Amino acid sequence: MASNMSDAPVVIVTGAGRGLGREHALALARAGYNLVINDLGGAGDGSGADASPAQQVVAEIEALGQFAVADGSDVSNWEAAGQLVQKAVDTFGRLDGLVNNAGILRDRTLANMTEQDWDLSIAVNLKGTAAPLHHAAAYWRSLSKSTGKPVNAAVVNTTSASGLYSGTGQANYAAAKAGVASMSLVAARELARYGVRVNVLAPAATTRLTEALMGEQMKARLDPAKVSPLVVYLLSPAARNISGRIFEMGGGSLVAVDMPRPRVGLQRPDSDWSAGRLAEVIPGLVEQMPEEMNPIDAMKFMLALPTDD
Repeated sequence: MASNMSDAPVVIVTGAGRGLGREHALALARAGYNLVINDLGGAGDGSGADASPAQQVVAEIEALGQFAVADGSDVSNWEAAGQLVQKAVDTFGRLDGLVNNAGILRDRTLANMTEQDWDLSIAVNLKGTAAPLHHAAAYWRSLSKSTGKPVNAAVVNTTSASGLYSGTGQANYAAAKAGVASMSLVAARELARYGVRVNVLAPAATTRLTEALMGEQMKARLDPAKVSPLVVYLLSPAARNISGRIFEMGGGSLVAVDMPRPRVGLQRPDSDWSAGRLAEVIPGLVEQMPEEMNPIDAMKFMLALPTDD
């Protein structure tokens, strides 16, 4: 570890050059963390690359009195994600947290979607979460086994209202973000034995990826900086008993989300179900289920805004 580095906890934030990731990184720096600022610097659709956004955030963090290093790794590349985790350890001598925030949008209806639209969205949004998580998990497992005690580390992965509530025109993005949520709950169970907590954030915020989807009243309310306190909390010792949970945050509102689980059901243990009998009972089961909610209405619910805004 470099001799001038403090013993502050170290966190990797992916997609930290702009928007939500930048706000997360700055909030963590103010809370006393040292950071690895990962950002490929691409456009909102995943094209291109630019190292300057990450470097600018590093300068802002250093102005706050914390240490930071920029990283341009492509988190959707398994090997590069491993190098990202190793960079944190080589630079600071430790890794205490991971915030998987990097994401892109390539909105298309299914009939109009290209293979590239699908592949890039799954690669960045889902694989780009899984790859850093894998390498960080392997590092923490090895550390826990070598010391014989839990490591006290934490992960915050990023899903979205689209992933939780199925955004029309976003089948690729919704599939990836739903996968992030489900994968995170699995990771929380698997990594608990090593002292690693894993939680999920569904941010409601105005960024370059979301502003086109929102009305003016929503955009005015959804300052990205209002989301980052949850990230700081979930990485902190104060959240040591919180793991395997999904939270929506934005505009001053906080919602705990319950992943789908059985709600109503019928049993016929003495006979097989027939298609005819299913036709009789399924409509009744569906009527007992909660009303469906789309992503925009879910955010309006959070903000207590009328759904016709």
